[in-house]
Amino acid sequence: MSSKYHDIFEEGLYYHVFNRTINKELLYRSDQNYNFFLNQWNKYFDSFLSVMAYCLMPNHFHFFVRVNPLEIDDINKYLEEKFKRFLSSYTLAFNKQYRRNGSLFQKRFKRIHVDKNDYFTKIIHYIHNNPVHHGITNSVENWKYNSYRAIISNQATKVCKNDVLKWFGGEKEFVKFHKNYANHMEIENLICHE
Repeated sequence: MSSKYHDIFEEGLYYHVFNRTINKELLYRSDQNYNFFLNQWNKYFDSFLSVMAYCLMPNHFHFFVRVNPLEIDDINKYLEEKFKRFLSSYTLAFNKQYRRNGSLFQKRFKRIHVDKNDYFTKIIHYIHNNPVHHGITNSVENWKYNSYRAIISNQATKVCKNDVLKWFGGEKEFVKFHKNYANHMEIENLICHE
């Protein structure tokens, strides 16, 4: 497995974090599963990672995050351990609910350091557009398990929507970019093939 998918977590930097299930098994079988996954994410990472965008797909997930300032000696080791516990906690609950045994996720979650400003807007679009790209829905607005609607909504959200809208130049440009930008393959070389 390429080390480019396991960049070191550092304070203040941005990362595309993702993982999938073994053999493309379903990761969520109900709305309750999707909601529990997000609740567990908040439980494990709310103080440590700021979420810029996310998308939960039937057999994988994507998050675009910034590592918050932490007074921890080895941030990477600490966050890797948090991810192990997060993924294990979801797996244990999922297995119990569905009388299932064994691993659910691929062994090691992936993360790529995002360090180019033009990639910020493209990765957010890519993450939101994932259900369209995989043929699950025909528009990002119709998928309720991504952060698109949270970003354009007036409702409170844990997603850093003000930062995101600033990158796009405002809500109007954010919506326009999502409607018009169709070059999904342009960033394929920066992400894992799903």
